[in-house]
Amino acid sequence: MAKQISKPDKTSMAIDREKAAAAKKILGTRTLAETVDRALDEVIRLDARRRLMRRIEKEGGIGPSPEELRRLRKP
Repeated sequence: MAKQISKPDKTSMAIDREKAAAAKKILGTRTLAETVDRALDEVIRLDARRRLMRRIEKEGGIGPSPEELRRLRKP
């Protein structure tokens, strides 16, 4: 749910109402403010997933390397 905003936090902008309606349906939100807030959350989560995927590709995974596993398994 979108947080209650104070007057200084308000802003004015042109919004494509068709896109907003489509996003509202996808996100299951009720108001334009809630839709925008949830959409921003989604963009932030998408970026985190992309950074994780780049890390996995670069480092070959997110767990211990085979060498690290062998070292950890030694008595």
